[in-house]
Amino acid sequence: MLPFLRTDLVELAAYKPHLGIGVPTPISPESIESDKLDTNESPYDLPAELKEKLAWSYKELIETNRYPDGGHSLLKQAISEYVNESANISSNIVVNNNISLGNGSDELIRSILIATCLGGNGSVLVAQPTFSMYGILAQALGIPVITVPRNCENFEMDLEAASIAIDTTQEQPVRTVFVVHPNSPTGNSLTAAELTWLRNLPSDILVVIDEAYFEFSQRSLASELSQHPNWVILRTFSKGFRLAAMRVGYSIGHPEIIAILEKVRLPYNLPSFSIAAALIAIQNRSLLLDSVSQTLSERSKLIENLSQYPQLKISDSDANFIFLRLKREFDNQTNSALKNLHQKLKKSGTLVRETCGGLRITVGSPSENARTLNRFETAVKNI
Repeated sequence: MLPFLRTDLVELAAYKPHLGIGVPTPISPESIESDKLDTNESPYDLPAELKEKLAWSYKELIETNRYPDGGHSLLKQAISEYVNESANISSNIVVNNNISLGNGSDELIRSILIATCLGGNGSVLVAQPTFSMYGILAQALGIPVITVPRNCENFEMDLEAASIAIDTTQEQPVRTVFVVHPNSPTGNSLTAAELTWLRNLPSDILVVIDEAYFEFSQRSLASELSQHPNWVILRTFSKGFRLAAMRVGYSIGHPEIIAILEKVRLPYNLPSFSIAAALIAIQNRSLLLDSVSQTLSERSKLIENLSQYPQLKISDSDANFIFLRLKREFDNQTNSALKNLHQKLKKSGTLVRETCGGLRITVGSPSENARTLNRFETAVKNI
């Protein structure tokens, strides 16, 4: 190892992204169609009319020799209107100085970690399984990560273990708690007990509530932000708004928190094209979000059809994906049967994510889901 590199990063497991646009999918050559249901993307591209608007914006409004709008003023205004509208709260609760934008939510997570825990100021707490980037980014910054388990049936956080961890961690006390509402990869929203626990955390702990899947769950805590200055909500344009390629995320919180996040983010962090795409998307939200109802209907079909197999245990989901595990009597301690199921699906053309002892399956288009169900019928045999 080169002597100037941090030795603690050698063991850090990096996030493994899927193959990008134009890269061949590694499935069996005899497969006629492949379906990428492993990344929680929307199966629907932008409508042609919105792509035309975006092309016009690029041609007429964007000067590629100029830096983007580093303050994101127009986009912040549009987001504030959407958040207030979607949370059914008065128009003056969320305004521009309550919002910070990031190059995807990942940049916002990193900024939050820098603002709260960097330099030995504290540790972060997460309940596993959950979105892996909280831990990966914290470890990359040299920040301790404290993990607590979840209930193996309903995936609720072990609140007793979490409280004990907060009370007993002294050297680098817990400064930030990350939760996802609904959680990834398990799809469950925060329970009443979890919400009560979050509301009663001390004010010297920042609570980060990731609402990446809000457009599917319609469950938001935005209306409570004014009561909890130590809360920050994260959202994204990658899921319901169909803009995964543009990498636009946003945070909502108390102006003092947002002011610090604005200081530590990179200048001009969003390209002009991404800003234009997010503006067009949010201005045409009725058109774009119309696909959410179809995704929810397809999710119900997947759960109903997969639940017929006695080998599979399907969890309820409030997101655009489902999480399934093999029932204990059909698997063994090494999860070999699960890995076998994962590989069978992959070879037949359906890519899903194997994670945390289960398979996370993005809800695709009706045709993608139909093919997936057909492939499951074959794949679950002999398990």
